[in-house]
Amino acid sequence: MAEPPSSVAVEVRAVGHAFDGQVVLADLSFQVPTGGFFIIIGPNGSGKTTLLKLTAGLLTVQAGQIAVHSRAIGDYTARELARRMAYVPQSVPVTFAFTVLQVVMMGRAPHLGMLGFEGEQDLALAREAMQLAGVAHLADRRLDQLSGGERQRVFIARAICQQPEIMLLDEPTAALDLAHQVRVMDLMARLKTEQGMTVIMVSHDLNLAAMYADRLLLLDRGRLAGIGPPTEVLRFDLLERVYGCTLLVDKSPLGDYPTVHLVPGRYLNR
Repeated sequence: MAEPPSSVAVEVRAVGHAFDGQVVLADLSFQVPTGGFFIIIGPNGSGKTTLLKLTAGLLTVQAGQIAVHSRAIGDYTARELARRMAYVPQSVPVTFAFTVLQVVMMGRAPHLGMLGFEGEQDLALAREAMQLAGVAHLADRRLDQLSGGERQRVFIARAICQQPEIMLLDEPTAALDLAHQVRVMDLMARLKTEQGMTVIMVSHDLNLAAMYADRLLLLDRGRLAGIGPPTEVLRFDLLERVYGCTLLVDKSPLGDYPTVHLVPGRYLNR
């Protein structure tokens, strides 16, 4: 029987990471509450994707520890971790000619028996996931026949089909038009609200992050620059220091969260 989830979905304790001697993350510590919508922001090269891959178990933690529901990530088998978490990368090379339905069905792999045969329930879950991600009409199309945005939604459908407790997404809206950006964010908010799913996302879009996140984590060259609700993190003084450009931060007319505007033609020296 699976252990019940704790109140903390992910805990990062003094995590550091380097590639070829170059420090990418340094002494990071924070918690992600179960059922939260947690978005990681920061400039290019600040360590966002590395942090997400470490959390997904795709990279080995070099210093410190990451725990998923109070259990060190290294203590999980790959199958156990895949039942807890689903990871959607920013882009996936298309080197195979599977159909959309076949790709989405791959999300059922951690839940299948020794023989790996899908049943009617697995197929029903796949079709539901495609419907949620807005790709049901593409079920019989090959992945290499789709646009980048369509492929991204297919991999989101595969992650939903995996039925994870924690969804990890690396810039899931980057290849999408405006309408599909909102649909993906609305979908993640719906999964959080209706299924209690914990959503951890990397995003470059500060305004989307402000609209949807319960908490933001701001990274600056691998270090924690700010963490908390959008109103606490999206301050013009903090953002100008981290991003190195002049910004205007207002209260959004749509709700109690900030909106960030670039001020053209003026740049700060870092």
